[in-house]
Amino acid sequence: MIDHVGFAVQDAEVSRAFYAAALAPLGITLVMSATPDQTESGGTAHGFGSDGKPFFWVGDNEKVGEGTHVALTARNRAEVDAFHAAAIAAGAKDNGAPGLRPHYRPDYYAAFVRDPDGNNIEAVTFAPA
Repeated sequence: MIDHVGFAVQDAEVSRAFYAAALAPLGITLVMSATPDQTESGGTAHGFGSDGKPFFWVGDNEKVGEGTHVALTARNRAEVDAFHAAAIAAGAKDNGAPGLRPHYRPDYYAAFVRDPDGNNIEAVTFAPA
């Protein structure tokens, strides 16, 4: 199951304003923003969603077209760890070792890899340890 998607934009603030207006009729609003020190890319990111859950992300500080991001749902932390290990063994580049990322949510446990084409693939769970 896909947990959320994201992609690179030229200017996070311009895109924030655009998507805030464009997604409002769908009931999708800005749920949270992440500062450069909170993102893996070192850029600003804005998460849009509903019911308090961001599922559509835009962020800067990555090359447009190469900043594609897909997060897949894992059932538990062991699966996140296994995903990361298997992806690295299959040739992926590490883009964030398994661990908690409480700046997103207190129980946000994820790992990130770059696939052979540079796409940022994540496995994430919200299950407690």
